[in-house]
Amino acid sequence: MEPSLARYIWTHTKKQQIWILMIVLLSMIPYFISFDLPKLIVNGPIQGKGFGQPGAIQPFMRLHYDLPFIGEVQFFSGFQLDRTATLFALSIVFLLLVVINGLFKLYINTYKGRLGERMLRRIRFDLVDRVLRFPPIYFKRVKSAEVATMVKDEVEPLGGFIGDAFLQPVLLGGQALTAMLFIMVQNFWLGMIAAVIVVIQIVLIPRMRRRLIVLGRERQLTARALSGRVGEIVDGIGAVHVHDTSNYERADIAARLGLIFKIRFDLYQWKFMVKFLNNFLAQLTPFLFYMIGGYLVIQGRLDVGQLVAVISAYKDLPGPMKELIDWDQARQDVQVKYQQVVEQFTVEGLIAPTIGALTIEDPDPMTGPLSTISLSIADDGGGMLLDRISLQVKPGETVALVSTATGGAEALAEAFARLNWPDSGKIVSGADDLLELPEAVTGRRMSYASSDVFLFHASLRDNLLYGLKHAPLRSVSYDGAAAEQHSWNVHEARRSGNPDLDIHSDWIDYASAGATGPHDLFEAVRRVLDAVLLSRDILDLGLRSSADLTRHTELARRIVELRAALRTRLEHEGLSGLVVPFEPGAYNKEATIGQNLLFGAAAGPELADKALAANPYFASVLREAGLDRTLYEMGMEIAEQAIELFADLPPDHQFFQQLAFMSAEEIPAYETLLQRLNNRPYEAVSESDRAMIVTLSFAYIEPRHRFGLLSDELMSKIVAARSRFYENLPPELQNAIERYDPAKYIAAATVMDNVLFGRVGNSHPDAPDRIRSIVYDILDELGLYAELLDVGLDFNVGAGGRRLTAGQRQKLDVARALLKRPDFLILNRPLSALDQRVQEKVLRNVLEEARCDGHSPAIVWVVTNPSMGMMFDRVIVFDSGQLVEDGTHETLLAGKGIFKELLS
Repeated sequence: MEPSLARYIWTHTKKQQIWILMIVLLSMIPYFISFDLPKLIVNGPIQGKGFGQPGAIQPFMRLHYDLPFIGEVQFFSGFQLDRTATLFALSIVFLLLVVINGLFKLYINTYKGRLGERMLRRIRFDLVDRVLRFPPIYFKRVKSAEVATMVKDEVEPLGGFIGDAFLQPVLLGGQALTAMLFIMVQNFWLGMIAAVIVVIQIVLIPRMRRRLIVLGRERQLTARALSGRVGEIVDGIGAVHVHDTSNYERADIAARLGLIFKIRFDLYQWKFMVKFLNNFLAQLTPFLFYMIGGYLVIQGRLDVGQLVAVISAYKDLPGPMKELIDWDQARQDVQVKYQQVVEQFTVEGLIAPTIGALTIEDPDPMTGPLSTISLSIADDGGGMLLDRISLQVKPGETVALVSTATGGAEALAEAFARLNWPDSGKIVSGADDLLELPEAVTGRRMSYASSDVFLFHASLRDNLLYGLKHAPLRSVSYDGAAAEQHSWNVHEARRSGNPDLDIHSDWIDYASAGATGPHDLFEAVRRVLDAVLLSRDILDLGLRSSADLTRHTELARRIVELRAALRTRLEHEGLSGLVVPFEPGAYNKEATIGQNLLFGAAAGPELADKALAANPYFASVLREAGLDRTLYEMGMEIAEQAIELFADLPPDHQFFQQLAFMSAEEIPAYETLLQRLNNRPYEAVSESDRAMIVTLSFAYIEPRHRFGLLSDELMSKIVAARSRFYENLPPELQNAIERYDPAKYIAAATVMDNVLFGRVGNSHPDAPDRIRSIVYDILDELGLYAELLDVGLDFNVGAGGRRLTAGQRQKLDVARALLKRPDFLILNRPLSALDQRVQEKVLRNVLEEARCDGHSPAIVWVVTNPSMGMMFDRVIVFDSGQLVEDGTHETLLAGKGIFKELLS
């Protein structure tokens, strides 16, 4: 990167800088004229100079010049105006100059702001572009939070400075020189006083501010380190809680914050001392002007109009001078920031831009073997992971890599994936060095999956199809306002040095997945999900999710058919008691009291969970139905029994899984509440305490909790209250609840709730599993299996995929690698989180799926168990970084080497 910020700015914006500098110089003309007008107004019409006689007139806007060798030349004789008219005319000109100067400032500030934002966008893109080109080893040494902080925060001040880099000294310097020149023209000595004060400010203030720059640099480094440490805590939060080191982390953070506080406090002290001195010098000059200038007026050596003009001109001098000093400090500050960023982003072995260049055309298949030639790889400590390894993997060959505890199979797999670079030797594809091949080749013709899986904070679908998004293959058509916005985005991207690639285009390489377009991609996706045994997991996620009705219209349209098919199937198998359906005029005993009262799914926060009891309208419905006191007394009974049964149990006791009213952490709060409310009349209890108690009753299910609190009379009252609730539902709650309707899809409910349209009975322990199995069969019979799988693919996996289990993440990673149908499929212990039986089943499926449609990729699999080697054409064994055995499973098994020892 360019080490000098000024040179970086000039290189990319010289045309724009020259243009705006010309505008600045042009703006100095009306700026200078505006200084002279107060003098003309005071000395002319106000004091009457030139208007000595009543009715006297003077020319206004007369244009005449004394030209060399020619004499006086008059271009315009002007308008003849009397004293009053001249006053008004000069005042209007003054106002006009104010507007003109303001318009110049508006244009200049807008232009430099846009210029600065463009350059900030360019810098950030350049930094992220360099991150994408860092060698793999760099990411083992740097904290991701620190890199993100530099890109997001540390270059932010550069955007504000870039527009001012060349413009501000010219603009402010021009304004200061214009004011100084005007003062000098009016009176030499007053001009000298202003010049001396300005020189003191220019020399002294920047010297004092050098300390501010040092403190600012320390603040930036400590803040960056804090960001990295917080990122480590977030990433390692599991280890913190497992090892009880949260207080150690608190102490570390407190120490870092203390250091930052000291630096910032010193910075504020020094900053305000400099500000005090600067303000004092700025106010000293008017004092001298009033004293010395007033004396000169008394002596008759200076007229009042000149003094007023000088003071008026000086009002515009401290501002530019202060801003010019601030600009110099900002220049030094951002230069330091820029140099620090450059240092952090200047890395040896940076990947060449041509390696990651955009390629639309599909590259030719990798038909040559993948070979290592005297390959050696060392870790950060210098230990040899691989020592002069030479081997060859032929196209279509399946190879199992087996390692001892000190082997090197994982390092070889990472080297094949270009995630670990050789220290000596090389890897070649045919005759080409693997590291010199474009990513358009290796990224499309090779795939890699490992046990260390990272998923993006997006849907399952986005993560699964991520390996197919190489280039924008099909553009999106825009019309109307969208077309104008897109055109503007493209224009600004080009002006900022960013690529004008449209993220909204279709980037998916359907052909790579064996599809012809979006309509048949799902079949390819379903095959790989079935192969890695992930389909059932995604179906479960789909049942627990809410379907997007704009996309899954078929599922919503046939929901009534699904419900009827489920009822028929349950009756046919004698399992009708597994599900108790919702009926508009009846109480569902397997549902909670809250669900029976609402008889609908909450679509907003107003009526969801614990907010329900506190809702004023809902509370009024309970009061009118005579249920408020009843449910309060029920809540008190539930609280007493729950605390009596569970208060002495440890928080991790399995009985808490059956306690739906409160969590183990809430029991102490309810104990305190009960002590406060016992023997207190209902009317004396506060609204918040009532809501807290009534909430307990909303979670009550008689067949599950068996406290004997639900009578037929109470159930009838609840059903009646339900009708009352919907009769007078206020407009603000219309969209907060979606009422259960047996003839429609409930968008706010999950797919499973829609299919069941009821509640699973509590008398059958295995009922949920049996119901799910039946639902899957029905979905398949009705042709809706793919629709539900599509709903599951919309599931957001969370940060780093943490909403999925480790096994699900690994399965998804293998599916992503398999979907690309590569020529070389590298799998590095990809299923280590699964048990041996599941691993072997997935392995067989992957080997079979990889060879479907006549496609036969080479598969290199680092196996977790040597016995899995029997499924491969060839087995290679590593020990202490050395290749010790290479052959078929039968050959190695017949020998007396390490492989046989590993199997025993």
